[in-house]
Amino acid sequence: MPVTITLGSLSERFELALRGDPNTKITGLASIEDAGPGDLVFLFNSRYRAQLDDCAASAVCLSEKDAEDLPHPVLIASRPRLAWARIATLFDGDEQGPGVHPSAVVDPSVDLPGDVAIGPNAVVAENVVLGTGVTIGAGANIGPRCQIGQGTTLHANTTLYRETHVGADCIIHANAVIGADGFGFEFDPDQAALVKIPQIYAVEIGDRVEIGAGTTIDRGALKNTVIGDGVKIDNQVQIGHGTRVGAHTVISGCTAIAGSTTIGNYCMIGGAVGIIDNISIVDQVQITAMTLVSKSIDQPGRYSSGTGLMESGLWKKNAAVFKRLEQVYRQVRSKASVS
Repeated sequence: MPVTITLGSLSERFELALRGDPNTKITGLASIEDAGPGDLVFLFNSRYRAQLDDCAASAVCLSEKDAEDLPHPVLIASRPRLAWARIATLFDGDEQGPGVHPSAVVDPSVDLPGDVAIGPNAVVAENVVLGTGVTIGAGANIGPRCQIGQGTTLHANTTLYRETHVGADCIIHANAVIGADGFGFEFDPDQAALVKIPQIYAVEIGDRVEIGAGTTIDRGALKNTVIGDGVKIDNQVQIGHGTRVGAHTVISGCTAIAGSTTIGNYCMIGGAVGIIDNISIVDQVQITAMTLVSKSIDQPGRYSSGTGLMESGLWKKNAAVFKRLEQVYRQVRSKASVS
């Protein structure tokens, strides 16, 4: 449903100072270059202040220092990006209202709060516990004895394996799989074959967690896999069995975390990072994109590995030199010992 709200209402609701007409109507949010009448735009960086001169938006949200001599009505925020995140919730419309679609299959043992929404062809198995305001999208599959906290949304085709616990106010995006078997096998020399290790534990997800599309979080073999409160996980991330991710950690897309790893609170993990098994990472660690974490990190800070981008010909020359590095090292060491 389209949203119309006055600038004065936004100012009052989000405690932002207002300069200009409080009756200015806002019907949408847009980028500076694409905005038109009715749009509210946000200035995050002073470098782009000049772009506002030709902007057709009805209003601007920006910092105090950037608000001088601007012809637009303005909302003043100490942190414009945070104001954007909060205001945008008003324009992020619900896709699914309360009720159970006729094609959904819900086990009779499940108690359905009146405001729960369950979409077409969703399956909710026996002894599942649903909190108030839960939304389950089309084709989602909720396994036996799962628990889903109040206000949580599971988008289309999400799968929760048995006994998965999801906290309150979480968002799990389409095609995420939570609680599948961890990757555990033991070689049997008598049979010359791998024997599967049963993964008998589950996954626990805290409150206010967001999990991206296509992400997979495996259940544990000897302990639960635990995702702490406020964790944000991007699309197509793999988290191995028995791993523990601390509160408010952010994990970017295509990262793979092996089993039984412990990651602290307030960490930031870039895209396509690889983290080996059975290591620990302390709180407040930042790991840049495509880093291989091959050992524990016991001090907060920023960590990187790998080779940065360079022109292809130069990269090939450097690679050739690197292949000879051991030989060159021995030659230098030999000459040093002679002298």
